[in-house]
Amino acid sequence: MSLAEQALSYVRAISPYQPGKPITELAREMGLPVDKILKLASNENPLGMSPKAKKAVEAAIAGIERYPDQFDLIAKVAACTGVGQNQVVLGNGSNDVLDLIARVFLAPGRSAVFSQHAFAVYPLATLATGAELICTPAKHYGHDLEAMRAAIRPNTRIVWIANPNNPTGNFLPYPEIRAFLEVVPREVVVVLDEAYNEYLPPAERVDTADWIKDFPNLVVTRTFSKIYGLAGLRVGYALASAEVADLMNRVRQPFNVNNLAIAAAVAALDDHLFVADSYELNRRGMAQIVAGLKRLGLEHIPSHGNFVTFKAGDGAAVNQKLLQQGVIVRPIGGYGLPEWLRVTIGSEPENARFLDALEKAL
Repeated sequence: MSLAEQALSYVRAISPYQPGKPITELAREMGLPVDKILKLASNENPLGMSPKAKKAVEAAIAGIERYPDQFDLIAKVAACTGVGQNQVVLGNGSNDVLDLIARVFLAPGRSAVFSQHAFAVYPLATLATGAELICTPAKHYGHDLEAMRAAIRPNTRIVWIANPNNPTGNFLPYPEIRAFLEVVPREVVVVLDEAYNEYLPPAERVDTADWIKDFPNLVVTRTFSKIYGLAGLRVGYALASAEVADLMNRVRQPFNVNNLAIAAAVAALDDHLFVADSYELNRRGMAQIVAGLKRLGLEHIPSHGNFVTFKAGDGAAVNQKLLQQGVIVRPIGGYGLPEWLRVTIGSEPENARFLDALEKAL
């Protein structure tokens, strides 16, 4: 019997997460210069990182020999979201806190509910615990809350909801989510993943952190990887009841967020101008990409994030032709959408180059 066969059967059954192709990997494969490659695959901020965050990172290097102290970032997140410091759990990206939630509440003999076409980390986090994954059919490529409520079983302990959803960009109006929380059994944790929250128009945003006092089974997760431009530093957080946060911190690695990430995130929360500029650039870029897709006669899913998912026909073939031109987007066949591709909103010149390459690829 091989050593791999000694591993837990439910771990062996997991399909590894497939990230967006790195620029350097495509350069090696195609023999292209790195500076000639355009990556619009991983929903990164085309403006880079906040200038205030960059300065904070440079200053924090002087203390890099010390283990991290999370206090300043926890205090800052708590102040910005209006929760207690004992309700904040930091993570090595928001994926880390999703995994912590699964480790606290899931195990063999338990189940979790998620939607078809929802974020790939939900099944990964669920299956890694040996729990059963219940996938409900999508509604217009997004979450069907009615179907998700009906799928809850006596052994269900988590419901995963992404709003806006990745990779489809669908958005659930918050009154619908609150109505869902009203009917979900209180022993079931509802995880509301708001990684793209800052890209929502102000009129559509709701202070979901304030809901936790009414729904102690609600956990809200957010990230600094998207609009704040800190994807490479890996920092995110969860907001939860003090009781749930305490449990998550019991399984959290003590130094899961590093010094540079902490310093950058604290500064980024104060860089309101950068966030406003990023939001506006995304709004204009979204209009540019959507107009281009319509000109090419391609169907797209209306998006509330910093990306657009569009129907390309043979997604794999079109993706390969884009790669040959040095343009990286995200194929999403693994999400059950083999005819579709997802493109991140870039700068105006980047969007124009993508649309030109797409027209050639078609």
